Amino acid sequence: MGKDHPDANLHPEATGLAAKTVQAHSAEHDLKLYSGWFCPFVQRVWIALEEKGIQYQYIEVNPYHKPQSLLDLNPRGLVPTLQYQGKPLYESTVLCEFLEEAYPDHAPKLLPDDPYLRARTRIWTDYVGSRIIPAYHRFLQHQDEDSLKEKQTEFLNHLKEFTSEMDPEGPFFLGKDFTLIDIVLAPWANRLWVFDHFKGGSGIPSEGKGGSFEEVWKRWRKWLGAVEGRRSVKETLSDREHYLPIYGRYARDEAQSEAAKAIRAGRGIP
Repeated sequence: MGKDHPDANLHPEATGLAAKTVQAHSAEHDLKLYSGWFCPFVQRVWIALEEKGIQYQYIEVNPYHKPQSLLDLNPRGLVPTLQYQGKPLYESTVLCEFLEEAYPDHAPKLLPDDPYLRARTRIWTDYVGSRIIPAYHRFLQHQDEDSLKEKQTEFLNHLKEFTSEMDPEGPFFLGKDFTLIDIVLAPWANRLWVFDHFKGGSGIPSEGKGGSFEEVWKRWRKWLGAVEGRRSVKETLSDREHYLPIYGRYARDEAQSEAAKAIRAGRGIP
């Protein structure tokens, strides 16, 4: 894709704590993560790798100037893509589950042993992908101010339903352990500030202002604080100012990513 592509002029590499993580994984390795520092889907896999202490090589990709090495692995050219023993794997949630299964001796476990809890994890992981993330993007990309409140309400209702299913004590979704279900939402939870910057606020009530849902939002804040404080999350995030041009294009509904185009067309996130 040419240099005149509207999304192509993005910051070329990770910054802040994420830059240090990239540097620590710059050496040649059989397990390669084709990545985009700004991409929340990439961050899911990156968090999983860091959580489990798996050695890998980080390869930065500008998805609008896709290298042939990536296209040879994944003809769609999407990130994240893993190269494992010379073979390609993709789709962020699938990759997280793969890392859990392929590296069973690397703690912590991202999926519980109990079959019921494992099934619940998959149910609510799917909910994140099919409900929360599309609603996040519909809210962010919506242009009609008169109906923006509807998109905000849709997003908040999904967050409330998700939060209502959390373990009462936490701090994470299933309890004291940080698992796949936390990982799949963590990147978007760490990007809620974009609504404050571009859309006049996320609508998530502050402490004491949650009305009949005060306890639900209290539990959300506990979960969010625990996720934001997780080392693997912090060390895969770049400096906020470098996200602004990217999310500004989403907020103006000008972004040309596959996710943005799907939302614009009324489809689910690919």
